[in-house]
Amino acid sequence: MNSKERVKIALLHQEPDRVPVTASFVPEFVERLRKHLNLPMHLINPHGGEIHDLEKYFDLDIIQYSVGIANSYYASNEDEYTCDWGIKWKQAEYKTRFGIGRYTEIAENPLADEDRINNYQPPDPNRKDLYAPFSKILEQYGKDYYILGVTVCTIFEGAWYLRGLNRLLMDMVYDEEKANRILDIPFRYHLAAASNLAKMGADGVWIGDDVGTQKGMMISPEMWRQYLKPRMAAFCQELKAINPNLKIAYHSDGNIYPIIDELIEIGIDVLNPIQPAAMDPVYLKKRYGKNLAFWGTIDEQYTLPFGSVEDVRQETLSRIQNVAPGGGLILSPTHHIQLDTPIENFLTFLETVQTQGYYPIKVE
Repeated sequence: MNSKERVKIALLHQEPDRVPVTASFVPEFVERLRKHLNLPMHLINPHGGEIHDLEKYFDLDIIQYSVGIANSYYASNEDEYTCDWGIKWKQAEYKTRFGIGRYTEIAENPLADEDRINNYQPPDPNRKDLYAPFSKILEQYGKDYYILGVTVCTIFEGAWYLRGLNRLLMDMVYDEEKANRILDIPFRYHLAAASNLAKMGADGVWIGDDVGTQKGMMISPEMWRQYLKPRMAAFCQELKAINPNLKIAYHSDGNIYPIIDELIEIGIDVLNPIQPAAMDPVYLKKRYGKNLAFWGTIDEQYTLPFGSVEDVRQETLSRIQNVAPGGGLILSPTHHIQLDTPIENFLTFLETVQTQGYYPIKVE
């Protein structure tokens, strides 16, 4: 069974040969990994899907390609740069036991000034150069791998990058008309991009926004229903009209228990990333496993960066035994693997899935 078949069967809530597995990485971890493996070096953008030699090397099952505002992260090596959305970014350094990493932070929001909202022109989502690499991916990998089109930071996050989080939240409370105008900018762009990826032949599309914190929703469920649910529902409806067999994955970090039933209602097929410190993967499987597949569940907050090799092995085995039966699971870390993660922990995670994740699952 190849990777495409494996993932498709799992997302139909059936059992393939083994549990599908995937991962993504920050650039500094990729650099360490390539040195460890004596592989050629090249810069990557984790949102852009530029690590396909690693995906092949590690026998990962999903190949991603991203179009949209999330690609603005890591878009330059400059200390400060302005992306094609007009957002100014700056690099911030952080220290780990494995060296110094760099994260991008927003320095200026182009729509912080209200006078610019009416005349703002987002990038063109139909530019041919955005999709030329995706054509090559489909040609090279499309027969053997599950090809996932990515348009994350779809509505809410994209809007706050443009306007600023505090200002956007104030707009959502006090000026509904203005909030809707701003939210529609990333919504329309990413819907066009996702539609293009679906028409070209993506097996699935990954959308979503962070609306959860560690303990609960970042915004109220009522506000999510007012502003985000109708747009997400339209997103799903349009993509399923292009391809009824297309699977749609929804991303939000944190605890989003209050809206999971409604995500299923609007057509979401897969929930990502299932942070175990925020939501219980076993509970989610028992309650929603017939209607929702799960992608993630391996802790990138503690276990992978700070746990022992045995901690990683035991958590991975626990997910295999308690969430994988019946299909519906793609095992993955809950975020890009960070610079502070020991390479041995990542390799242990992979080795455990790829040797112990075969169906029928053995429950000890």
